[in-house]
Amino acid sequence: MSLVRWFPHPDGVQSIALNTELDRLFDGFFTPGPLRSEWDALTPAVDVEETADAYVFRADLPGMSSKDVKVTVHNDTLSLRGERKREEQKKEGTSHRVERAYGSFERSFTLGLPVRADQVKASYKDGVLEVHVPKAETAKPRDIEVQIN
Repeated sequence: MSLVRWFPHPDGVQSIALNTELDRLFDGFFTPGPLRSEWDALTPAVDVEETADAYVFRADLPGMSSKDVKVTVHNDTLSLRGERKREEQKKEGTSHRVERAYGSFERSFTLGLPVRADQVKASYKDGVLEVHVPKAETAKPRDIEVQIN
């Protein structure tokens, strides 16, 4: 038995298998995204939001435990590191397809402004890591009243 992923042709006409595979290859190469290839399959997708008081990072880390993730702040750089471990299961059957990637990853973000590393808070729930990095007082925007003469 052979399992083959089906990719419908955009015109609604089935092309031969070679053309379909070539289309998939080129579409995957030119399509941006966190899971574009096996090489960067472990690179988690991260949303970065900036408020007046802090930076907020949300990283998708499905299937990982909070103990497998490490968050560090050094100077103005936030680093997210982790490892997704391979599930050890003894099966009697044969695997026909294995697409989930395992191994280590690291993402680093340069913030560009002074932050309060001692007040960084991280939480992990339902496969999403959320990190709040408060800005230092000198980095927060201030209103300055201008006197016109």
